[in-house]
Amino acid sequence: MTRQLHLNLFILASGHHEAAWRHPSSRPEEMFGPGFYTGLARSAEAAAFDAVFLADIPKLDDNIEYNSAGRLDPLITLATIAAATRRIGLIGTASTTYSHPWQLARSFSSLDHLSGGRTGWNIVTTDSPAAARNFGLDGNPDAGTRYERADEYVDAVLKLWDSWEDDAIRLDRTAGRYLDPSRIHHPGLRTQHVKVAGALTTPRPPQGYPVLVQAGSSNHGRAFAAKYAEAIFTAQQHIDDARAFYTDVKGQAAARGRNPEHVKILPGLSPVIGGTEEEALRLQSELNELTVPAFGLMQLKDFAYVDLDHLDLDEKVPEEAFAGAGGVTDNLKSRTQVYADIVRREKPTLRELLHKLAGARGHKVLAGAPEQIADHVEQWFSSGAADGFNVMPPSLPSGLDTFAETVVPILRKRGLFREGYTGTTLREHLGLPRPENQYT
Repeated sequence: MTRQLHLNLFILASGHHEAAWRHPSSRPEEMFGPGFYTGLARSAEAAAFDAVFLADIPKLDDNIEYNSAGRLDPLITLATIAAATRRIGLIGTASTTYSHPWQLARSFSSLDHLSGGRTGWNIVTTDSPAAARNFGLDGNPDAGTRYERADEYVDAVLKLWDSWEDDAIRLDRTAGRYLDPSRIHHPGLRTQHVKVAGALTTPRPPQGYPVLVQAGSSNHGRAFAAKYAEAIFTAQQHIDDARAFYTDVKGQAAARGRNPEHVKILPGLSPVIGGTEEEALRLQSELNELTVPAFGLMQLKDFAYVDLDHLDLDEKVPEEAFAGAGGVTDNLKSRTQVYADIVRREKPTLRELLHKLAGARGHKVLAGAPEQIADHVEQWFSSGAADGFNVMPPSLPSGLDTFAETVVPILRKRGLFREGYTGTTLREHLGLPRPENQYT
């Protein structure tokens, strides 16, 4: 079977450019209503995207004055989308640090049943002291502790999804026997970080497990992804770095006895598209001119833990400001490393750096004509740098519409992307097997 390109729509506020809400191509006034999300999902489904994806962090951002702040609950939003669509996958973010495995397992199982097997769980550990305080804690656990808990947590969730065997429900009306109790299993887990006693109230999800997605690229994140993840969202600026990440994570997965073809690497791509490259660059400039530097500086502190408030906007960013960020395959805070790499390679002024990050917070931003965007996708896909992309339109809904109408047809003409869905579940879209029940 010919290798298949995968495309997800990453829905974020009124677009991924931080100034999108100020641009007439976006609709920020609609982003808390159901029609905004169902409309985007239907457009992505019409283009046969694998899934829509919703990120989340359980706190209100500090820098809310200059950006379209706030976010809806991902699972409730995805349930709304599920009712308005038929095929497209539904990937939602939930934290292993600030939730309980029993409740999370039931919520995702319920959504998988109600959507006919279209869900995916984006597993995050949440590095946020503010989120910790929202859950009654004084501080955020360190990375090692968070990933120790995540490992125990995911193991518990998988056991809970397996707590009903596939043939547990018998529906024997004659004998009056609804199910076979011997096919129900109670995990009874008591580990260092997780305690779970009983089985779920829901039968095993249609997909066996919702697709396991992971978005951390740090050393801890890569090891965790190699063990569990079936799709990985990552921020990569350069193709050589993307190839190194792709090879490293798939190699770690293979060393664990997993099939690396069942680990899909999906870098973020924010395409700024124009009829010509000049038109695209003009749109990118329009968006950048609408940015507020104070917001970008706060973003740097939030994502990279770097304070550059003392610099003039036209002053060169010193490389030492990102000292200790690490390299492509050796880092503790992956986004900091991405920012550091931009500074090392491009030696930007502070204004240039803020504009560079304004488009997608360190994910790849590419301005060009549709053919140029398609060329980039094909090069990364065919050269072992990506299995597909998390598409991050700079403004919504216009950026999605332009990508679907101009880039997708080119990818199809080149034989890279499907003409339509051939399956009904997210696992089928991604070419992933349905996992066996561990209790069978």
